[in-house]
Amino acid sequence: MSRKSRRNRPNPERQGLQADNASEASRRRWGIVIGAVVAVLLAVLVGTLLFKGDRSQSSPGATTTNQDPLASVHSPMLGDAGAKVHIVEFIDPACETCAQFFPVVKQLMAENPNRIRLSIRHVAFHDGSDFAVRLLEASRQQDKYLPTLEALLASQAQWAPHHTVQPNLVLQAIAGVGLNIEQLLVDMDSPEVAQRMEQDRHDAVTLKVTATPEYFVNGRPMPSFGLQQLQTLVSEALQSAY
Repeated sequence: MSRKSRRNRPNPERQGLQADNASEASRRRWGIVIGAVVAVLLAVLVGTLLFKGDRSQSSPGATTTNQDPLASVHSPMLGDAGAKVHIVEFIDPACETCAQFFPVVKQLMAENPNRIRLSIRHVAFHDGSDFAVRLLEASRQQDKYLPTLEALLASQAQWAPHHTVQPNLVLQAIAGVGLNIEQLLVDMDSPEVAQRMEQDRHDAVTLKVTATPEYFVNGRPMPSFGLQQLQTLVSEALQSAY
């Protein structure tokens, strides 16, 4: 018998030893696998606890700051507060198109009583518009906001020729509203007015409002600007809500 054949011949003792070695190697492999799994589970558990700890520390700040730029809780509102269709309008009082669209929105509200509410946000895109915006905000202190806005929009061509606001003509345009002008001028410089204007400006930037009027109906913007687009958006919201 050649060495080759003898080497390949089965040996019972050697087979038993090999079996014991294989069993020991298998146990070692399983021990390594189980140890790795336990290490991974512990790492996941620790990471989860740390994540929850971080969230609990940051949550107070999140609850005290309103992150919704369409919330409009500080803004003048027209209509029933419980209405399910909410229109948010960004308006510049010196904007000619704003003056043309405002009666249309009021008509939509009149045709759907108690179903539509309107929040008005102010932006000053035209020269000198900040004066008119501050005046409108200050008129709220005397509960004269809506008549003041309507007086300004109706006489816009007189006090904002070529879309440039003339402050002295603005005051003339609201002479018939019944405002205490002396108090109005004081309120125009109040911190509250400045804060509301800054909030509107910030939210307009967040929402990428670059022209007026701009409308959002139940959070949805118009796909493109136009009277028909606005009416369609409002109609769809009404059908969905009612």
